[in-house]
Amino acid sequence: MLRPLHILSTASIALAVASAASAQQEGTLRGFVSDKDFGGPVAGVAVTVIETGAKVASDENGNFSVSLPAGRYTIVIVKEGFVRQVRTDVLVAEGQLATLEVELVGEYEDMDEFVVREIELGGGEAALLTLRLESPQLLDSVGAEILSRSGASDAAAALLLVPGASVQDGKYAVIRGLPDRYVSAQLDGVRLPTADAERRAVQLDQFPTAVIESVQVSKTFTPDQQGDASGGAINIDLKDIPEETSIQLKLQAGFNSQVYSREDFLSYRGGGISQWGNKHDRDIPFDIIGESWPGAVGTETRHAPSDYKWSASGGGKWEADDGVKVGGFASVFYDRDNSFYDNGVEDSWFVNPVYGTVPEYSQGAPGILAFQSSLLDVTQASQSVQWGGLTAFGVETENHTIGVAILYTRLAVDTATLATNTRGKEYFAGPSFDWTFTGFITEPLPDYDPTNPSSIANTDLLEVSPYQRLETLNYTETITTSAILKGEHRLLLGEDSEDDAELAPILDWRLSASEAVFDQPDKTQFSSYWLPPSDYIDPSLPGIWLALRPAENINLGWAQHIWQRITEDSMQLAANLKLPFEVETERRGYLKFGLFHDQVRRSYDQETFTNGGDTNNSYIGAFDDPWSARFPDEDHPIVASTFDVDYDGNQRVSALYGMIDMPLGEEFNLIGGVRFESTTLLTEVYGEEGATWFPPGALAPITFDSDPTAANVDFAQNDALPSLGLQWQATEDLVLRAAWSRTVARQTFRELTPILQQEYLGGPLFIGNPELEMSGLTNYDLRADYTPFEGWLFSGSWFYKAIERPIEYAQFNAPQNFIYTTPLNYPKGTMVGLELEARVKMEAIDERLKGLAFGTNATFIRSTVYLPEDEVEDLAAIGFPESTRPMTGAPDFLFNINATYDIEETGTQIGLFYTLQGDTLEAGAGIARENFVPSIVARPYGTLNFTFQQSILEHWKVFFQAKNILNPEIQTVYRSEYIGGDILNTSYTAGVDFAIGVAFEMQF
Repeated sequence: MLRPLHILSTASIALAVASAASAQQEGTLRGFVSDKDFGGPVAGVAVTVIETGAKVASDENGNFSVSLPAGRYTIVIVKEGFVRQVRTDVLVAEGQLATLEVELVGEYEDMDEFVVREIELGGGEAALLTLRLESPQLLDSVGAEILSRSGASDAAAALLLVPGASVQDGKYAVIRGLPDRYVSAQLDGVRLPTADAERRAVQLDQFPTAVIESVQVSKTFTPDQQGDASGGAINIDLKDIPEETSIQLKLQAGFNSQVYSREDFLSYRGGGISQWGNKHDRDIPFDIIGESWPGAVGTETRHAPSDYKWSASGGGKWEADDGVKVGGFASVFYDRDNSFYDNGVEDSWFVNPVYGTVPEYSQGAPGILAFQSSLLDVTQASQSVQWGGLTAFGVETENHTIGVAILYTRLAVDTATLATNTRGKEYFAGPSFDWTFTGFITEPLPDYDPTNPSSIANTDLLEVSPYQRLETLNYTETITTSAILKGEHRLLLGEDSEDDAELAPILDWRLSASEAVFDQPDKTQFSSYWLPPSDYIDPSLPGIWLALRPAENINLGWAQHIWQRITEDSMQLAANLKLPFEVETERRGYLKFGLFHDQVRRSYDQETFTNGGDTNNSYIGAFDDPWSARFPDEDHPIVASTFDVDYDGNQRVSALYGMIDMPLGEEFNLIGGVRFESTTLLTEVYGEEGATWFPPGALAPITFDSDPTAANVDFAQNDALPSLGLQWQATEDLVLRAAWSRTVARQTFRELTPILQQEYLGGPLFIGNPELEMSGLTNYDLRADYTPFEGWLFSGSWFYKAIERPIEYAQFNAPQNFIYTTPLNYPKGTMVGLELEARVKMEAIDERLKGLAFGTNATFIRSTVYLPEDEVEDLAAIGFPESTRPMTGAPDFLFNINATYDIEETGTQIGLFYTLQGDTLEAGAGIARENFVPSIVARPYGTLNFTFQQSILEHWKVFFQAKNILNPEIQTVYRSEYIGGDILNTSYTAGVDFAIGVAFEMQF
């Protein structure tokens, strides 16, 4: 990354010098602001020039002055406690002094000032609402103001406040029910790389709100957006250089209700995270390969660590020369967080044609009186450290702006997981299962008793679903670095008149170099099962632990150490030329043209070490004396696996577009254009000696020896993506919009790579499909926005999406008798939805309610995908016909409601925020060894957050936050018309987060 950063820094200096040299001769606007009700000057009034974005403040005598190029301007005058004023057609002549006198009327709550220019938007509610109403797309936003009140800690939490948006797995964006492959996520207008092992989706939880000015979500595609913005385009707008010199400090301490003061917090010997999240002593121990490894393979308990965070930022702008301003901004942040639960459940069930609905079994069957099951009770603890910084530097004149921003984030997470299975034995060796088919068991069994060595459960049924203990120790680091160079230029040619200046072409551009790294050093997994005292072995023994080898990887041992590293870097260039024009009605439109190029390179490398040939495969001990605690002191040689597969990926997306925003008469705007986009996606696979790959439809895997390049993928596609929109300003308060567009959705590197991939020991298997195609979408949107009063909004939206070749996951049986998941292009899919939103400020109803505001939004979604013909036939063949189902990741509904109360006189802010997500399909129905596996659905649960903030001194505030107050059970269930009611699949609670802190802010 050093070389691209050096290039960007050099380019920024050169362009800044060139911009400064082009400054035009200016005029001056001088003004005086007074109090109409009481007379006298008003100090500290914010004066904003809409066309240029220039901001000044009135001095103690009410005077202000700003230098401007000749032209007509719109001036916005804002002061807390006064009615905002807007002055239009303010004329500034070249080399002359223009004057403006303003009288402000009191008794009105000021809204944050806004600037129309995109690169200086700001995070106030009023600014974002104005942007929403004027944007050519259907746009929703949340700014720094509401983020602070809600207590949102990162971009993922911020997204939950947007109508129609949800988050999958706590970090991946879902917009209008469409998951990450249908969503374009950008940082300051730049698409970021991702080091996620399973998807090409940016993990939003790595961007703290300390560096975020606003989160904007565009829900309709226009040609100046990415072609895969089918569900929406998310832009995380980073904080920019402030107009006034200022510093901010924030300190916070807190705890989670399920973590606080615990003495049984799960960890492991050598576990935990250093102060700055750097791995220590986790490199591959090459010198002891082939010997026993001394490191921990199992969990242990310790005292729970503490939660705290802090952030600091500061910056400002200064006039370096006549008409030339320079500015800088820097922000650093640090966050240490912990989580814990010991009430986790992870159960696997299926429907067997003989036994009915039973816990899923493997490595045997009831008929042979030996098998494993998976009814797991899970305890998990996680520690994390996240830190980083943002720095920005800029130079601007009246017509040119150059800026460079560099963002660095590091997230280290250490997770210890203990999963035990005792309920499987209790189910199959107790009264719940009917064993009469054996002939020697003629009546229901009593409740299972592990202390009775003579019982049938501990003799004839000894190896039926024995107790299990599965342990995973997982430390990861995720590092993201991004350098963004951007500029905007008003292209004045020759001696332009005032009108020419207002209609001058505008060129904006962005050049970025980014890198994302995922480093997983020594992910350790240990699995074993336990047989109780038995007359069939030796009833005097306390029990015996045996090796549990996963059926899918029988060549590997029951102890695994995995090093995985994923690096993804990108170079991106985007440029847009906007050509404003004026029609006969004196309304303005524009033509816009642009180009885009994104080059992404990914490297995936995995090294696995295991005790595959280990013959020391048992340990005498009771169930509360786990083998994992003794294993490092025993003789268990660890050797390198020869089954790892690595790959390199390369994706290039290039685009050209043209569009127009055309005023029609006094009330209508037509927005349309087309984007020509080219996609190239290549993968090159490298397999070790014993590694294999799986050609589509093959009856057996193939080694890499026969053809080392056969598993490689070379995919290319060109698309023309049109869009057409109509906007009608029906009244001053009512805006109606309609839009139609075509978009795409892409495959990921992982989905195209036809190799066996497994996240953890005994976990589900995934095999990529090199024949996977891109999806195409046709999008229809309608929206009405009604703003009857200042700060009020009532909105309704309807959307429909027709999806060609949607990418969905399906399960299949391999000839080697294991189950795997693979991506497929389903024939087609549809999605229809309705969004409703309301925001009200109660002061418009009664002045005594000043400061009280409510907001709510709800989204209702119905989605359908049509199953491939062979999958329909397979399900029908086992007696469970199904031809359609909902899309995975699409919730039935989303609901948000919030209430805020600002008491200006005392500096008090109170906020209450509630979110609720409806039923969401996690996985469609499938077949496992001729057994029917029902669909897995995430059940609804609500999250309630409370925030309180109080000014205590001129520059100081204290605050309190309580998040996830209801602490609901977060559950997934098996659901199908063929099994009656829901059956629990997974469950846990996250705990309630409490925090208290202090904030300091000063402007100079």
